[in-house]
Formats: sequence, structure tokens, C-alpha cells
Amino acid sequence: MERKPWQGILVASALPFTADLEVDYDRFAEHVAWLAESGCEGLTPNGSLGEYQTLEADERARVVETAIAAAPPGFDVIPGVAAYGWREAVRWTEHAAGAGASAVLALPPNNYRADERAVVEHYRAIAAVGLPVVAYNNPLDTKVDLLPELLGRLSDEGLIVAVKEFAGDPRRAYAISELAPELDVLIGSDDTVLEVALAGGTGWVSGYTNAFPRACVHLYRASMAGDVDHALPLYRRLHALLRWDSKVEFVQAIKLSMDIVGRYGGPCRPPRTPLTTEQERSVRELTEKALADGLA
Repeated sequence: MERKPWQGILVASALPFTADLEVDYDRFAEHVAWLAESGCEGLTPNGSLGEYQTLEADERARVVETAIAAAPPGFDVIPGVAAYGWREAVRWTEHAAGAGASAVLALPPNNYRADERAVVEHYRAIAAVGLPVVAYNNPLDTKVDLLPELLGRLSDEGLIVAVKEFAGDPRRAYAISELAPELDVLIGSDDTVLEVALAGGTGWVSGYTNAFPRACVHLYRASMAGDVDHALPLYRRLHALLRWDSKVEFVQAIKLSMDIVGRYGGPCRPPRTPLTTEQERSVRELTEKALADGLA
């Protein structure tokens, strides 16, 4: 079957900043090309890992345009269009469509405890632009939980084609497939990749792929094939690192790992602060151990 743009292993891309915290677009373009060469199938810029909340409007637009320009044929760019309300989310979706994006990744209303009516209205407005919409369920950050029943409604109305599931509970994949059988479930947290893949996931929006793309592609392929004999040993070797994807300091951790493996991660913009000494030691030891094990 032909792969849909939101299926496969998509990288939740980190965004490089210079020492004075300006966006380094040249480095970002090179990173996009490198991820494609490493076997990844797409990219989701302007997500949480891309620190979209800290970007000015012109920066956020240029990030999308840079990613699309750097992407080789067949490498899909699915920008995040998160916003407080649907009016701004629609503007970012329209920009994504004009720039040539394959689809968009849309959180529910940000930092507002929206009820079901508000959530449906939000996705209805975004879907009206005409691009396929991947919902992003991250209840810890958004204060809104896209429960399987709500996802079923959004799917039934044709408003979303998939969901990036970051609630951290692999059991949800089964409930979603029962209530919304047409909806693709994308692995949203790096530390649940094997469990959600075995439960029927059809893609992985991955963070640690920024530092270890080939190892993550290998893990994803084996997990999707149900090849537990190959997937599980690799998953165990990576899991202590992958768990950082679900921690508050995930951006700093992944960028540090990128620096250690020879990719440029660089600093984060405020309000993110550097890792503590203990956190840095942990990430550094785990990353160096993965390198010593031959992972890349």
C-alpha cells in the first residue's frame, strides 16, 4: 500500500539557534536533508521540540519554508499549527498549504481548558482549509485530553486523518482503533514506540531521531513488523534515552545528545534553561553509551 504523508517515521525536528539565539536556517536546512538521507520519511517542524512558542511570526513561517525547500522528493513536511484559538491556527494552516506542506499537525486550543464543543469547532475550522489534519493529543501541555470517544467524533466528521498520541498510555491505541477504525494512530512519545506499534500504530513522530536517526529507523521498522526478537533488544538499549522525550527538559536533553553525537543541537531560547549538572551527566552518559554500542 502507498504510504500516506503522515505515516512512517516523522521527525519532530529540533530547531538550531546561534549563540545569540537567532534561528540558524542554514543549519536547519542541512539537518532536514540529513534526516532524509538517514532513512526518515518526513518532518514535523514548529512543534514543541522546535520551540515554536518562542518564535516570532516571521521566524515560524520561514522555518516551514526552509524545511519544504530542503526536503527531497518523497520526504513529507507536516508543520505544527498550534495556537491559542482556531483563528491563528487557521492562518498557520493556510500558510502551510501555500508553502506546499503535505498535511498539518494540530493541537487542540492551547492552554485553555476547552470543552468538546470548542475542540470540535477548532478542528472544523482548521480542516476547512483543505489540508489533511493530524490531531496532536498532549493533555499535559494543552490541558485538553482528546479521549478516544472525542477522536472518534472528529474522525467520523472527516476533520482529522490521524492522531499523534502523547498521553503516554499505549492502551489507548486499542480504544481508538475500535471507536475510529479509519483513524491512523501515530506514536507520539518515544518511550512507547514498541507498545503502540504492536497495538496497530501506523507512524512515529519521533524526538530522539534528531540524534540517532538510523537506530530509531531500525527500531521503528522492526516494531512495525512485529519483529520483537530484533526490536526488543534495541528498544531496551535505547529506552533510558527515549524516556527523556516525556520529561519537561526533553528539548534540552535531545539537543545535548545531538551535540554529543556530532550534530549541532545548540542552545534553547527562554524560558528553557540549561540542564542541571546531574541532568547533563545523565544524558551525556546515556548518549555516550549508545555511541559506544555502535548506535547512530
